[in-house]
Amino acid sequence: MQLYLPIADLPVNVFLVLAMGAAVGFVSGMFGIGGGFLMTPLLIFIGITPAVAVASVTSHIAASSFSGALSYWRRRAIDPALASVLLCGGVTGTALGVWTFTQLRALGQLDLMIALSYVVLLTTVGSLMFSEGLRALMRTRRGALPPRRTHNWIHGLPLKMRFKRSKIYLSVIPVVVVGIMIGFIGAIMGIGGGFILVPIMIYLLRVPTSTVIGTSMVLTLVTMLFATMLHAVTNHLVDAVLALILMVGGVTGAQFGVRAGQKIRGEQLRLLLGLLILSVGIRFAIELVIQPADLFTIRDLGASG
Repeated sequence: MQLYLPIADLPVNVFLVLAMGAAVGFVSGMFGIGGGFLMTPLLIFIGITPAVAVASVTSHIAASSFSGALSYWRRRAIDPALASVLLCGGVTGTALGVWTFTQLRALGQLDLMIALSYVVLLTTVGSLMFSEGLRALMRTRRGALPPRRTHNWIHGLPLKMRFKRSKIYLSVIPVVVVGIMIGFIGAIMGIGGGFILVPIMIYLLRVPTSTVIGTSMVLTLVTMLFATMLHAVTNHLVDAVLALILMVGGVTGAQFGVRAGQKIRGEQLRLLLGLLILSVGIRFAIELVIQPADLFTIRDLGASG
């Protein structure tokens, strides 16, 4: 069954897009992440231009994050003060990211930049997560204790603030910087950034795991909603039909993903997630090798024309 996407200017198979949404929803529910890092590449691989894929996926991520953030709020697993400071940087980073997105599109370099960003980010993060998950799995099999966490140089920075829900006393400087980084990356690449934000908050900022996921979902919800509005008003690239189909599939798949994730140990989940992220990064690298750089430029000029 073919359906025409007005903004993407492309007919797609509805069942294929639904299946993609369900698969990404399953992964999102299983690993507790937004899934944009997987959805955007999949859309690009089936022929949707990177600009439309990024802009449309932001709305899908925002919708997916809403139910999760609401659930964590009811369980009091969100730190409102920490979320507020993160959002100060996140909103700024999102605005800067959409502006950069618009400038790159005008120069005809957007498609190539998105592909290169995915290759660098996903291969780096995927490799780190895979190696950390593998080490954790080996420690578990040997019965060894995990390494003890100690304070780092970040905890010596000025302008400290007490975050009561998370029970930490931390400078607002690294929190704002992290928010800016996540907002910027999300606006350009169409990802919620949870797979980057959660490890940073746990291992660098030393935020307790009890409030990490819920707080990160609040940042994802607001920044992706803001990015969707800016992309729609500034670039007119949000395909509502595509986003709606993805949402239906995503909500369905997420229910099964949550159940599957509860049956797998934490270190195994991190290992699988790292392998998945690394695989997507390698797939993008292969795409860049197969397709010459000038092809990305020509496609992007056609999208901006």
